[in-house]
Amino acid sequence: MPSSDNGPWDAKVQQFHGGQDWARIDNFVEDFSVTTNAFGMPAPAMAAAVRSIAHSSHYPPADQEPARSSLARFLWPDSAGAEQGRLILGNGASELIDLVIRMAPAGTWKPGPFRTQYKEYERSARNNGLELLAADAPDKANVACLVNPCNPTGDYLELPALKDWISANVLPGGYVLIDESMQPWHSAEFRAHSLTSQHDYVRQMLDQHGIAIFVVHSWTKLWCCTGLRLGSVVCPSPDHTRAIKKVQVPWSVNVVALEFLDAVVADEAYLQKTWELTPVWRQEMTARIAEQFPAWECHGRPFLSWIWVDTKSEAVAQRAVDLAYAAGVPVRSGRPGYNHPTFIRLAVREPAKVDVLLGAWRELHSA
Repeated sequence: MPSSDNGPWDAKVQQFHGGQDWARIDNFVEDFSVTTNAFGMPAPAMAAAVRSIAHSSHYPPADQEPARSSLARFLWPDSAGAEQGRLILGNGASELIDLVIRMAPAGTWKPGPFRTQYKEYERSARNNGLELLAADAPDKANVACLVNPCNPTGDYLELPALKDWISANVLPGGYVLIDESMQPWHSAEFRAHSLTSQHDYVRQMLDQHGIAIFVVHSWTKLWCCTGLRLGSVVCPSPDHTRAIKKVQVPWSVNVVALEFLDAVVADEAYLQKTWELTPVWRQEMTARIAEQFPAWECHGRPFLSWIWVDTKSEAVAQRAVDLAYAAGVPVRSGRPGYNHPTFIRLAVREPAKVDVLLGAWRELHSA
């Protein structure tokens, strides 16, 4: 995005996000500014979503079925029946983030330990009157939020370290939100590395310490359907799920999104392609960036769908953003929202599209 342009965002009241530039670019080629799956929306699920338009004259199911049960089976193939009472869907993760933080205890709020993270948690905490603590503050908080893997920095805590962080940063009786939206990129074994698999631990933390752990997912990144607005939260207990349901606007997830979700969770071939090729394309991108711009520093785990790049210069970072925009391949600046003006964030994309982006940056060599 050009340096002086806020796009459609009202900077006085709204939190800046990427993903808006593509509609204003006449020569649009590819959107590198969002962390969606490089393989686009899965075709079978897209077809199901299109078919659903035929019965969109009716209300969506108030119980979110059968999509909710289908997602439960995706998350817990061997125990969906026992656990799905803790699962609720929302109009994107952002709706659920706001609902959970509205229900959270009053007092202090603390972000994860990384240098920055997805800002909707902070925005909601501020809007709901919580006192904001720094990530490195020694105090425990009433409400803590950690994005894991962290968007945009690419940092990641495995389960033992994640549990240690919760114990060290959340007060008894507190709420903790763990955002695992990018966790399914980990591998075919992502469930074993996810907090959603830790049933006994979550119950123990609630029973023994009163700490309520919520696991948030935005499904629009993995399945490249950000326009549909589709998220979920796994609550610490069915009572917490009902508490969300009590204040959630009825029918917040529309028919099209529900039909898409019900179909997409069965698309194993799409996920297998994601796990196989994303790390390959990401490694190729980082190697090409390192070759062309040896002073730049790439951050993030190899399985992630984006690269967090420190150009080491505010001027260079902004020039890279402007050149990419002009070439129809917008990237995310680290300046708005994240307040890291030397950084840019690049989505992993197919090599032919990367050619266009790197071609647009040839001018940086003479800068």
